[in-house]
Amino acid sequence: MKLLTYEESFCENAAKIWNEVVEEQNSFPQNKAFSLQEADEFFKSQTKTGCLFDGGEMIGIYILHPNNLGNCGHICNCSYGLTKAARGKGLGKYLVEDSIKEAKNAGFTGMQFNAVVSTNYGAIKLYRRFGFKILATVPGGYKNPDGTYTDTYIMFKELC
Repeated sequence: MKLLTYEESFCENAAKIWNEVVEEQNSFPQNKAFSLQEADEFFKSQTKTGCLFDGGEMIGIYILHPNNLGNCGHICNCSYGLTKAARGKGLGKYLVEDSIKEAKNAGFTGMQFNAVVSTNYGAIKLYRRFGFKILATVPGGYKNPDGTYTDTYIMFKELC
């Protein structure tokens, strides 16, 4: 496994992974896929976009950025995505581990996830392994494609 920083030549594969997760409509808040131009601009605008490769194939991506501005800008936020074929193999740990390292390097003192869908059991288990705690439950925080709602969790980890 190799983690590289996003560059424009990665855009097509990175957008494919990101859009695959978006289109599943079960974890990301975004509900519309990116065009290649939108994806490139989005990935470049992050504090860090990490791309996970297995051999020569990109299999995962994460974005790291401040969770808020100004006096709350010391807390970061991350989102992670793996190809369908890479899921369930324990590979998400490489993304989370690298994002925590990069967040510390960027001077963030904490990492907060604002809306972890409560049925995203694999992600919740992974985040807990890395020391994230559930701070709150947002009842019905995620709207499913069928119009029903699922709870979300706010999760947090101190980085210093």
